[in-house]
Amino acid sequence: MGRVFIVDLEGKVYSCIHCKTNLTKDQDIMSKSFKSRGGQAYLFSEVVNVSTGNKEDRMMITGIHSVTNIFCVGCGLNVGWKYVTAHDVSQKYKEGKSVLELYKIVGPHDSNDLVCQQVSQLMIQ
Repeated sequence: MGRVFIVDLEGKVYSCIHCKTNLTKDQDIMSKSFKSRGGQAYLFSEVVNVSTGNKEDRMMITGIHSVTNIFCVGCGLNVGWKYVTAHDVSQKYKEGKSVLELYKIVGPHDSNDLVCQQVSQLMIQ
């Protein structure tokens, strides 16, 4: 296995909650209205320092999507998922985009988002 190169981001960044590896920038947020099993999540146009799992079809609120889990390359934590294929035409904008779960990342959240993140963490414990 080759050496992993970590991309360092500048500005307002979101990082892995466990190892603090940079994952994305605040300016890459496409939507703050996503939900995951663990609570609130954000849709990002671009993420770095992640590896992907196997592609699988998942039934989500908006229909069936082909997705792959994404993992922090620093520590291996599953931080969310990436949309590979959206089967509904109205959902095609998600293809190639990634969702990060707020309780698995740290960054410049809005104050309301922090409350949601803290509640999510309490629910998991």
